[in-house]
Amino acid sequence: MDAVRLRSRPESARRAARSPRITGAGIAAVSLAVVVGSLLTACGSGQSTPTWTAVGPSGASASASAGASGGTSASASGTPSPGATAAKWKTFSDPGKTVSFELPDEWIVQSGAAAAGSSAGALHFDVKKADGTFVAALQTGLPQPTQQACDPAQAKAYSVLNSLPVTLPFTDSVTAISPRFVFRVIQGYKYFGSFGLVGVATVSQDGKACKLANVVPGPASIGGYAFSDVLELAPLSPQAQVAPLQAFDNLAQASAYVQNSGDFANAQRMIMSLKFLKTS
Repeated sequence: MDAVRLRSRPESARRAARSPRITGAGIAAVSLAVVVGSLLTACGSGQSTPTWTAVGPSGASASASAGASGGTSASASGTPSPGATAAKWKTFSDPGKTVSFELPDEWIVQSGAAAAGSSAGALHFDVKKADGTFVAALQTGLPQPTQQACDPAQAKAYSVLNSLPVTLPFTDSVTAISPRFVFRVIQGYKYFGSFGLVGVATVSQDGKACKLANVVPGPASIGGYAFSDVLELAPLSPQAQVAPLQAFDNLAQASAYVQNSGDFANAQRMIMSLKFLKTS
C-alpha cells in the first residue's frame, strides 16, 4: 500500500446529554459526547509497511512504521471525551481517500475481503483493539438493503437502548430512514446486543422482529454500507458462537453496558465520526 501521512492537533469537545433507555421498536434521540479527532493516519492490507508523521503540540514531528500486523501507531497529546475513555485518538483514511473515521490511538485497522455480492471497488476494514479483539467492521459496496418479511411466529421482542442521528449519505426510498447510530438488543435464550449504523426501517409487529439489519442504503457510488459489529442482529441458539455480539441476562444489564462501558462509548464515537470523502 502507498505510504500515508498523518498530522495531529489538539482535540475540542462538544457535549450532548444521553437519554434513558427506550424499549420496543421506537427510536429515541439520545446523545453521547463526541470529540473531534486529533490524528490523521492510515493502515492497510499489509502489502507494504505504511509510515506516519505525527506533529506534536510544539510543532515537532516524528516518524515511525506500522507493525507487520497491519495496525498503526502514533503519539499525540489529547484529552478524553466525557463519554469515550480513550485519551488519544487518530483518524484513519483509506489509501484512495474515500472514507475516514476516528479511533482510539491503540486500536488498529486491518483490510479484509469484500463481502459476497459486493460491487467493484468495495471496501472492508476491520477495527480491533490492541489485543486483537474485534470491535467493528466498515464495509461499502454491499447489496442495497431492503425490508425483510418476518413470520410472526418467529419474531422476538427487541429493544432500542441507544439511538443517535448521524449525517451520512443515503438513498431515499420507501423503506429507508435517515441514518442513525443505534444499540439494540433482541431476546433469545439471552438478550443479544449489537451496535452500528442503521438506515432501513425494521419490519416490526408488537415490538417484535425476526432480524435487525445494521446497513444503510447509500448512493450508487457507495452502495449499501455498514459500520457495525455484525451486519444483522438475530436471536442465537445456545450452540452458536456469540462473539462479537454482547450477551446479557436481562435488559438492565444491557442498559448498564450502554451507560457505563468505555468500550461502547469509544465504539460509538468512532462509528459516528465516519465521513465519506468521495460520493460521486
